[in-house]
Amino acid sequence: MKDLPVLPQPVHVRELGQGPRRVLALHCTIAHSGAWKGLAERLAQEATFIAPDMLSHGRSPDWDRQGDFYDRITEIARTQLTEPMDVIGHSFGAAVALRLAAEHPDLVRSAVLVEPVFFAVAKQDAPELIDKHHHDAEPYLDALAEGDEAMAARLFNRMWSTDDSPRWPQLPESTRAAMIRGIHVVPTVEQALFADRVGLLQPGILDRATMPILLMRGSLTHPVIAAINEGLARRFPDATSVVVEGAGHMLPITHPTETAEHVRALWARV
Repeated sequence: MKDLPVLPQPVHVRELGQGPRRVLALHCTIAHSGAWKGLAERLAQEATFIAPDMLSHGRSPDWDRQGDFYDRITEIARTQLTEPMDVIGHSFGAAVALRLAAEHPDLVRSAVLVEPVFFAVAKQDAPELIDKHHHDAEPYLDALAEGDEAMAARLFNRMWSTDDSPRWPQLPESTRAAMIRGIHVVPTVEQALFADRVGLLQPGILDRATMPILLMRGSLTHPVIAAINEGLARRFPDATSVVVEGAGHMLPITHPTETAEHVRALWARV
């Protein structure tokens, strides 16, 4: 574990595993780098996970609200790419990994995008599913607008959970507090994720990402993710899309063995 002194806001970085393959692992919103423990344990002899905590998450400081959150987190992640590495991202972390693959293909050896929330793809390909997402997101967005971050975190967590996931009262108090702490970043990335502010869908941009890419989703996740994964698979030069049966949005945590099997198969190609 180490800090990054070169950034305006140093972040906490966790290392997991002891294998020779260096992997940059980017967690989802309202989680932290420890979310990779299960997957890293199953790949421990093959890989070392370099897993930063996003600002306002884990052991990193609160975001100072300067600049754009998507830009800031992408830059933090890029500083970890000290050599060509494999990149794994989950949810918002996958949206960051996607951007790294397009903007720094010389430093991304392969990419695993688990449930990427890059909604701009579905906005082009399946706008009716974006409408469904907006409808389903209204409760937590309304709670945020009212300043009730605890309720917003609770509703956001429920939206992306499956029926058998632990309910809010069953979660440890520390977990609930961590979710509440990070929930404010969700609406700040709307322009990046829904409107493609960065321009990743402009002609030729995703063509730069020529490395092998694996797109993963759970069979029980929100239907908009299927449209995103299928759309990205068509847009990347070398992409494969897989579905983990019985898993939801949190599949790297709930199904680490199945996730590891798919990741290992991708790495065998690199």
